Amino acid sequence: MNKYSVIVFDWDGTLMDSTHSIAQAIQGACRDLELKVPTAEQAAWVIGLSLEPALRRAVPDLTKSLEPLFLERYRHHYLGKDKELKLFDGIPELLTDLKATGTTLAVATGKSRVGLNRALTATALHSTFQASRTADETFGKPHPGMLLELMDELMVEPEQVVMIGDTSHDLQMAANAGVHGVGVAYGGAHPADELRACPNQGVVEQVADLRQWLFERLA
Repeated sequence: MNKYSVIVFDWDGTLMDSTHSIAQAIQGACRDLELKVPTAEQAAWVIGLSLEPALRRAVPDLTKSLEPLFLERYRHHYLGKDKELKLFDGIPELLTDLKATGTTLAVATGKSRVGLNRALTATALHSTFQASRTADETFGKPHPGMLLELMDELMVEPEQVVMIGDTSHDLQMAANAGVHGVGVAYGGAHPADELRACPNQGVVEQVADLRQWLFERLA
């Protein structure tokens, strides 16, 4: 059993209960521009991807000329719910207890840097994470770039690292970077069966299950 000294978390759908809000914002922007509206499942599936591939998959009718307006409408819908977004129950306590053990915590997210900073400020978690990478700073998931850069910054080897995420994009990124990945099925973006079909060390159904899994494997 590996003993991990670095835990890298995805943000949306892993730490924050935001999957439905993101999917609804994508759908709302499509309605505003009279584009074909994806299903909630189709909109949620692209969460975590960088912008261009996400839009290409979720909104195939979107033209390049309409993209700025689409993003403006997406932000309008998403930010309208921003104050309602909360961390999943049990996540604040889990992060506090992990940090107290001396474990290094980091974030690898499909959010922009501006979006992640806003979320970190809203949740008062800036000091919790020693490092972070966003999709607008490097390669998007499932490219391994975020994890490779984090490992360089933190000066750790792949066997010391575990990536926690709610999508197949997270687990494929982990595999591409040579690190272990754990899927969380409570996020709602990708179903548990899809997570289990990816390289993984485990797929957990609840935050309490994630807590137990991690504390059994800390360095």
